[in-house]
Amino acid sequence: MAARAAGGCSSAALAFFGFRPLRRGLRSAAACPWGESYHYGGCRSRLAHSLVDSVLDELRSRRLRRVQVSAKLGLQGTKELSDNKIDKRALQKGLLLEFQKDSERSLLAVVERPDGKKNWMVTDQNGILSSIKPQQVTYVVPGVMNFDSSRIDEFLEKAQDLLDPTVLECAWMELSEKDKSITVEEFAEIVYGNKESLESYCAHFLLSRDIVYFVKVESRDYSMYQPRSPPQVEELLRRKLAKEEAEKELEEFVHLLKSAKALPMESKPPKSSWLVDDKVRQKIEALQAYAVDACDDEQRRSAGNILKAMGFTRTSSAALKLLINVGYFPVHVNLDLFKYDVRISYTEEVLSAAEELLVDRPDSDMRIRKDLSSLKVYAIDVDEADELDDALSATRLPDGRIKVWIHVADATCLIKPRSIMDREAMHRGTSIFLPTATLPMFPERLAMGAMSLQQGKQCKSVSVSVILHPDGSIAEYTLENSIIKPTYMLTYESATELLYMNLEEEEELRILQEAASIRAQWRRTQGSIDTAMIEPRIKVSNPDDPEPNINLYVEDQANPAMQLVSEMMILCGEAVAAFGADNNLPLPYRGHPQSNTAVSAFSHLPDGPARSFANISVLRAAEMDFQKPVPHGVLGIPGYVQFTSPIRRYVDLLAHYQVKAVLRGDSPPYSAGDLEGMTFIASMHVKVARRLHSNSLRYWLLEYLRRQPKGRKYKALILKFVKDRMAVLLLVEVGMQVTTTVLRGKVGDEVSVAVETAHPRDDILSIREVIEDTDDTEE
Repeated sequence: MAARAAGGCSSAALAFFGFRPLRRGLRSAAACPWGESYHYGGCRSRLAHSLVDSVLDELRSRRLRRVQVSAKLGLQGTKELSDNKIDKRALQKGLLLEFQKDSERSLLAVVERPDGKKNWMVTDQNGILSSIKPQQVTYVVPGVMNFDSSRIDEFLEKAQDLLDPTVLECAWMELSEKDKSITVEEFAEIVYGNKESLESYCAHFLLSRDIVYFVKVESRDYSMYQPRSPPQVEELLRRKLAKEEAEKELEEFVHLLKSAKALPMESKPPKSSWLVDDKVRQKIEALQAYAVDACDDEQRRSAGNILKAMGFTRTSSAALKLLINVGYFPVHVNLDLFKYDVRISYTEEVLSAAEELLVDRPDSDMRIRKDLSSLKVYAIDVDEADELDDALSATRLPDGRIKVWIHVADATCLIKPRSIMDREAMHRGTSIFLPTATLPMFPERLAMGAMSLQQGKQCKSVSVSVILHPDGSIAEYTLENSIIKPTYMLTYESATELLYMNLEEEEELRILQEAASIRAQWRRTQGSIDTAMIEPRIKVSNPDDPEPNINLYVEDQANPAMQLVSEMMILCGEAVAAFGADNNLPLPYRGHPQSNTAVSAFSHLPDGPARSFANISVLRAAEMDFQKPVPHGVLGIPGYVQFTSPIRRYVDLLAHYQVKAVLRGDSPPYSAGDLEGMTFIASMHVKVARRLHSNSLRYWLLEYLRRQPKGRKYKALILKFVKDRMAVLLLVEVGMQVTTTVLRGKVGDEVSVAVETAHPRDDILSIREVIEDTDDTEE
């Protein structure tokens, strides 16, 4: 082991030793300072070991005599000055010394004069005059008095010829066998043949910076250097080589970064090219983790070194900027996807399972499906909806009552409880809707193909039919497996237009609107709370471009078509809860206690966003029960189960499993305890999805505002005063809530504002009120 560690003793080092005799009196007798009888790792000796011992003994005897003489004369020798035990009395003008400038640098300097009681003024090798403490002194060069600071460069230049670090290895091989400690003075005498100022400084330089062969130990009177054991040297050499290799890899990686950074945006290397080589991939992933504040200690160290080498500050924003500059990230990268470790893709196992479902999909409920394909069916959703999972029908019965159907895509005809696909959906919890993309709960070919309702095609569904009393309450309900054939796929805008046109041939749509109206009126009598707001929706068509297209839509939830759909979804949830209660069926029942603040408390506010905002602000926390329905005070209904989105919400899928089992006459697959556990798992992922949606929406709203002409005025509604005149406002044309100071107006009033600053990446938005000029000033 020691031989392997010493095997690197270079020919330069051997020659170095060969021409630097051990003692002046032995120069003619020795070409190398070691004994001829010894061969170690390629470094051959020509002198006996006893010779080295005698040299060390002689040197120590001389030092002892010198110290004794100095003590009698009351003087301090140069050896005492070269030890670390430096105090005020040891320093004097003209001494050449080394001192610690900072944690990474040591400099040579000449002592000039005292500075106060303890410090000294010195002129360093760069010609800079500074004050140092005695504790900063690491070495006093012996035998030098009245040294001229202008000669430091000359001294250092001469030292360079003697600073061959490989001599440490040869010295260690000899001294480790005897476990001999050595002083700087002794090391200089053995290696260079004398211990004059230059040679002693070089010995100190080599020993003090050595991290492999020797370790510094303190004696009572002076410092010593002890050779490390062979196992220690081997381990330290291994670490040193690993460090050198890491430094080389870092240098090469930094070169790659700088080359990519210098290229124009359209010529940057693709992201995939950074992931081919494992070592490059690890470093780029360390930067990525650092950028989102989600790195382990090793990644933090690696990223910090990279940023330092690139001349960047060690911050997450600097790492992000670097990754964008080299083309690894697009300018508008969504960091939350990495921060929350979102499942963007599917495993091969899941994709394979999805393909099997598409090939072989027998319908176990076919014998009990009711054919409702003759009904006119309206599917109404946002224009970019990919997962279509609910649709509506309506008719007027001979007795004048209204019957409506809420048709929900039958996802469970493909997905079975506890299957691979079911577990995947549970651990996603929901589809994630971002301005830049949709991340479906199921693979696309299932979610947007086989599962979804499709216009003009026969589709499997679970249809909830409800007959309403004239006051809007439920008279009768039925849940059944069905076949439907969607007639229209409408956006909210086109459905609203049809409603306004009041076409005779669209009587079913008018009946649906009537049903929605009487339902809303009935729920109000039951204490429902209006929470309809103005909400923004953004679609970014080319998010990887530096300047992508942003399409902003502002949705008024009081829109007739949105209100119609919302009422029917609530009606469906109430009917499913009633079905669960009548069949003693465990379901994820949702409830919401009535607020302690009466709805009438906000009746003075204008109808619309201001009143809805006030209502929302006093809502109590929602609650769930898995055995029986609980009242939903906000909706004003006795029970509620989410049922209309089994393709995009896992909890809805759970409700379908339970309901479908009862319709088949089977036992439900899950107990109340099972449902509670799975709902808890899914809800954790739902919270992340909501945060992702909210953060991404805000980012793109800020980017939209950043691009608007400077000074553009926006209409804003005062929603609430936070403190004094600091108000929460709603930007009507944007659908976004902001905060700023307003000088006039009350809650519900409209004011004008302008955007001063919008920085999406830093999440900074500054708004100021714009005071309109008036002509009401007196003459």
